[in-house]
Amino acid sequence: MVGADGGIFSFGAPFDGSMGGKPLNAPIVGMASTPDGGGYWLVARDGGIFSFGDAAFHGSMGGKPLNAPIVGMAGVGSAAASPPGYDVSYPQCGTALPAEPAFGIVAVNAGLANDQNPCLGPSSSYPRYTDSELYWSVASSTGLSSQPKTSLYVNTGDPGNVVAGTAIGDWPTSSSAADPYGSCTTTTATTNSGPATVGASSTACAWQYGYDKASQDASWLTAAADAIDAQSPPVAVPAGPGSYPWWLDVETVNTWQGGSSGQAMNVADLQGMVAALAAAGVTAVGAYSTAQQWDQITGGTTAASGALYRIPVWLPGASSEAQAEANCSAQPSFTGGPVTVTQWYSLPTDSDHAC
Repeated sequence: MVGADGGIFSFGAPFDGSMGGKPLNAPIVGMASTPDGGGYWLVARDGGIFSFGDAAFHGSMGGKPLNAPIVGMAGVGSAAASPPGYDVSYPQCGTALPAEPAFGIVAVNAGLANDQNPCLGPSSSYPRYTDSELYWSVASSTGLSSQPKTSLYVNTGDPGNVVAGTAIGDWPTSSSAADPYGSCTTTTATTNSGPATVGASSTACAWQYGYDKASQDASWLTAAADAIDAQSPPVAVPAGPGSYPWWLDVETVNTWQGGSSGQAMNVADLQGMVAALAAAGVTAVGAYSTAQQWDQITGGTTAASGALYRIPVWLPGASSEAQAEANCSAQPSFTGGPVTVTQWYSLPTDSDHAC
């Protein structure tokens, strides 16, 4: 505690000195501790600053004209860095997840655009709500960051109608009226088992494929949340897709089309995913990628990229927290939007920094 005369009274805290018994031009009106607790500052009504312990003196308003008296002060920072966020997916299924993360980012898929993370919610392999990564994030995250407590990410890809001689079973053969690229039509393709009627490798079919995959992701999220809540956990999990921000995981490790025409299909595919998520009530969609991968897959993003232009970015690639924090300065991003989250490699779960 500090008195108006600058006297300090310490209880369970170090005494580093005071202004008690010393002449003051104005009474003390506030104090603040340094982040590590090894010192403190006092501020007087006229703006004079007095520093003690490891509190550095950076200047004051003492002796300078004020339009109104100083009434208090505040320290900035904390003794220790706040806990990071973490992103989890199927490799972490069944393992102990970090306690009290600042935020969590949970995979809906298990590596491919058309499969489901087996521990997104209760499943035959992970039947309890306590096994669910979605529940872990919603119930355990502290929210002590600029990011929401829970976000979701989905794997993406654009396989086209045939891969390695095999027709892609969920490649569309028609499209909805909402398809901005027109109608997805069929064609005859050569496969390992002979000619087959498949949807064309076109922007219209690619848009519909992305729309279908993201619609499936949204339904998986709702089913997972409903299954968790059916077990009456102490913390309810929102079932609406619009309750969460979503990230599109865009990486070259998945299957994409090449060349300028292929990049146009890839863009249409991602645009279809954004459209499906919007139809499900999602208002925040961003991209997880690097500039090299994003540009290779999409050909780069401009205003002509429509729904992909200026979306937020979750940027990977750092090997330490300090580097991840520095990566926040990569502004603007490869989409033209802000970098809002950065990731760094850690075990057993990758860590994330809110910019």
